[in-house]
Amino acid sequence: MKKALNSALLVMSMVLVPFTANAAAEKIVVVDMQRVFQQLPQREEVAKKIEAEFGDRMAEVRGMQESLRSDMEKQQKDAALMSAQQKTELARKIESAQADLQLKGKALEEDLRARQNEEQNKLLGEVEAALKVLADKEKYDLIIQRGAVVFASEKTDISDKLVEALSKGN
Repeated sequence: MKKALNSALLVMSMVLVPFTANAAAEKIVVVDMQRVFQQLPQREEVAKKIEAEFGDRMAEVRGMQESLRSDMEKQQKDAALMSAQQKTELARKIESAQADLQLKGKALEEDLRARQNEEQNKLLGEVEAALKVLADKEKYDLIIQRGAVVFASEKTDISDKLVEALSKGN
């Protein structure tokens, strides 16, 4: 077991030595894309834009939910006082409202998800363009996503520089 571990370490050192020697001459940095997206000032603008675009539909679905909840509470509370016909009518009304709510809710979710993806892809394009400009300006040879690295010192992280560049471009 110990022999196998020593052999593995020897192989790893032989593989990594040329890489580390070469890496010292190159500018290698990391970027935390998740943190960049969370700190983007454009993110709030996009959220407000989507809220304005879908606000009416969201309010309509919330109203439908409230109405359905009210009818269901009425059915529970007043069941003993209602006639069989009233119970049947209320049950049908509730079933119809549930079906409408499910249909409109699902359509809203799909449209909202598609719109959010569209806006996120636009932001991703802006981030990639800014990253390219920053890489050219600072003459970086390699930029690695922070999640793909086991360890990187803070001095190699350019996430804040990227957010700053995107904020100035806004």
